[in-house]
Formats: sequence, C-alpha cells, structure tokens
Amino acid sequence: MAKPHILLIEDEAPIREMLRLALSKFGYTVSEAADTREARESIKEQLPDLMLVDWMLPGESGVELVRQLKREDLTRDIPVIMVTARIEEDDRVKGLEVGADDYVCKPFSPKELNARIKAVLRRTQPQLSDEPVEVESLRIEPDSHRVFANDEALEIGPTEFRILHFFMTHPERVYSRAQILDLVWGNNVYIEERTVDVHIRRLRKVLAPGGHDNLVQTVRGAGYRFSVRN
Repeated sequence: MAKPHILLIEDEAPIREMLRLALSKFGYTVSEAADTREARESIKEQLPDLMLVDWMLPGESGVELVRQLKREDLTRDIPVIMVTARIEEDDRVKGLEVGADDYVCKPFSPKELNARIKAVLRRTQPQLSDEPVEVESLRIEPDSHRVFANDEALEIGPTEFRILHFFMTHPERVYSRAQILDLVWGNNVYIEERTVDVHIRRLRKVLAPGGHDNLVQTVRGAGYRFSVRN
C-alpha cells in the first residue's frame, strides 16, 4: 500500500520540522506549508490524504482555510486534524463545526498524534487501510495484494486492484469518472476520463467468472458505483 500523504500546515519552522521527522518515522509521506497560500499550492499539486492544520497562521487563519476547503468539491472530503494551543471548549467546538475531524491541543506527544491520525484515516479513508474487505464472497487483501472470489484467487492488474479496493471501501455511492481519476490515480495525473471506462471493463472481466461483475454498476449520466443492490 502507498504511504498516506499528509499535508502539514504550520508557520513555526521548528515545530514543522519536528512534526515532519516524527511523521516520516511513522511511515507517512509529508508535505509542508507555512501559510494558507502555500497550502493551497500544495493541494493543487497533489491532494493529501489528511491535513494537519495549525489554527493560528499568518494572514488567513487555519480554521478559515478549513472552512473554505470544506465548501469545495475537490477538497471537502479531505480529513482534517486541527493542531493548536487553543484549549477552550468553544474553540474546539468551532474547529469541529467548520469541518475538522479531530482537534489536538499543544503540547502533545508524537505517539498521541499518530494514534489520532490512524483513527481518523480508518474512519474517513478506509482505502488506505491494509485490513481485508469482503462483500458477497468477494474478498480483497491489501497487505498481500490479492483478490479472492468464492475462495478462488483472481488474476488482477494493479490499476484494477486499486479501483476495486476503492469501490469496496466506498460502497453504494456514485462516483463520476473525474472523481475516480482524482481518488484512484491522483489529481496530478493527466489522463483521459475515458481511461476509467477501459479499466472498469477489465475489472468486470476479472470479476465475471465468480459472478461479481454486476457489483460494479454503471449509473447512466453520472458514473459508477459498487453495490450489492440491483
């Protein structure tokens, strides 16, 4: 599995360096930003899997950045942990109300932060987990990169594996081709949206012998969904 990518938004360089080193040791890929302008530039280059946002930033505050990102289609689903010295209950409530998924008060230990990051990613980004997922006797094992249908191993390509894992961890929701490109390939990869159709056909062909191809459904005019319902 790819390392989760964290965007660290913190204006104090020593704290940013300390967190970057700690997060790297825990196995994350880390991008850094000292203010909201740099944060937006980083997001344009690559969507992070999670953002650590300091409340007090020069110019625009971190909480205002979160508020704006949660209103945009491309960034609204990125999980956010607010990192701040503000410990009042009203501040915590305000951070959560604008869309933050968790709130960590300084000072904190790197181990505590890592535990909170893992908890948020498990809840909001299940496709980043190595935990097996099973639906209708179709099982995917991310740690061994294997797929089984009725306990029979399937031959599956790497792109089809990523698409299937994403679908199985996000069932019953319709995704457009553009969303699938961003969420599976990444928003910094420039390929035709119709490429998604090619890989969906390949995925269905892989799943067909076990009778699971009907789980990957076309929603006319909208995109695709993974569903056990007809």
